[in-house]
Order: sequence, then C-alpha cells, then structure tokens
Amino acid sequence: MLAVMAGLAAAETPVERGGYLVNGIGSCGNCHSPQEPDGTLAGPALSGGGPLIGRQFTAYPPNLTPDPVTGLGTWTEDQIVTALREGRTPDGSVLRPPMPIAFYRGISDRDAHAIAAYLRSLAPVRNAVPAAHYDQATPAGYGGPVGTVPDPDPADRVAYGRYLAQMGHCMLCHSPRDSSGRPDLSRMGAGGVVLDSVRGEIATPNITPDPKTGIGAWTDQQIRDALTKGVRPDGSRLAAPMPWPYLATMRGDDIDAIVAYLRTLKPIAGQGAG
Repeated sequence: MLAVMAGLAAAETPVERGGYLVNGIGSCGNCHSPQEPDGTLAGPALSGGGPLIGRQFTAYPPNLTPDPVTGLGTWTEDQIVTALREGRTPDGSVLRPPMPIAFYRGISDRDAHAIAAYLRSLAPVRNAVPAAHYDQATPAGYGGPVGTVPDPDPADRVAYGRYLAQMGHCMLCHSPRDSSGRPDLSRMGAGGVVLDSVRGEIATPNITPDPKTGIGAWTDQQIRDALTKGVRPDGSRLAAPMPWPYLATMRGDDIDAIVAYLRTLKPIAGQGAG
C-alpha cells in the first residue's frame, strides 16, 4: 500500500502536491485566511488572517495570494521557498513569530517548491492586512542557508510521520514554553498554550504517549478521529485552532504515519489530553 501511495504522490503535479500540503498538513489557512471565531472561512482563502495575539506581539498573517501589491505577486518561486524555509523575505527582512520557520527548515526541496508553485497559482486577491506590533526583538535569523533537503522515504512510517508533523508544526502549539517564549522541546508534546484574540489563552493537550495525561491509552483509531474529525474518545469536540478540518483532507496513509510517529514520542506527564 505504501508503495502504491508513494507512486500516486509522485504522479502529482507540483501545483497539486503543493495544494495537498498547504490545505492539509500545512493548514496554512488556519492563520493566513480570514476566519470566524469557530474557524469557518470568512473571506477568500489565504488572503490574510485576523490577529494572532502572543504575550509580546499582535501579528496579522499576510496575504499569500499572488496579488502584486498586497500579496506575493512580485516574488519568485525561489524567493517564496527562501521565506518559507529560512525566514527571509526578498527585501532581506526576517519573518517574526508566530511563523514557525524552525519547523519548516526540514521541508524537502520538492515539497517547498510545490508549495510555492501552488501559492503562485492562486487567484490574486487585493487585501492589505494591518501592521503587526511587537514588543520583542526581531530574530537575527533561523540559521544559515538550508541547502538541499531530499524527500523523506514514505516507506519509513515513523520518519515520514515525523516529517509531516514538523511541517504541520504540531509541537509549536503542543509543547510548553521556555522562559524566552520558545517551545521547550525537551518536553516536546507535553501540552502548551496558544493565545486566541477572542478567547484568550487556550491550553493545548498533551500528545505524548503518557497513559494518564497524554494519548497513551488511546487507540490508533481514536487518535485518527481526533486528528481528522476533531473528536476525543469521550465524544467531546476539539476547539479551534486545532486544524482538524485541514487534516481531514489528508490521505489515510499519511495520517497513519503521523499516528505511528506520535507513538514513539517520550511519554511525559503534562496537561491532560482530554
């Protein structure tokens, strides 16, 4: 089955592959699209999002459509890839939080260019978002040039699941923060906090295999249902910003790879998963 699905993925055009990633595991519209408080679309997809409020910033995710004035219309494919994986825009500016550049540095060359090709294929939307406000210094950068990143092997389910989870920046939301506000990856997956412009602080659950406070007692199907249906084992619903409507568009083997990867995380007692 994996070989068959890998063949299907290879048959995709770059734009098709990019659309699958942007609208699936990347869940880019979760930030970059205008939304109602319940997460439903409130305007053209990827035309710019509402405020994302952190302890030291209020950011407005920019327009990703190829509008030449308010979007990416003057950017080349290579420039979009550089912004995505290295956090630098064509004018030399460094992208700031909450854009998860550290997680995107591992996106393969093929997938990064596919994402850029898809964004360049969208209908342009003229929409200027408000200026962001930061009470913290702009990062100096996220490391040197990324260089060449090969495609992961889908036959290695755990490694491929880790790759997808990184692209989905799952640990950005589901890990505690250190004193500087960055994800504490020594307690990766133990639960964290996201800030919502309407509801304030929202605790994110522990997604490690800890049997009491994590998902260690969940079946594979229960994890799949949480990822793709937004439903916990007790039938209660997961709240936005959990991007389950985006994950629901993913192929079953890709979801299974993420489940396999989550099973390998170090069990850590943290915030309850349910």
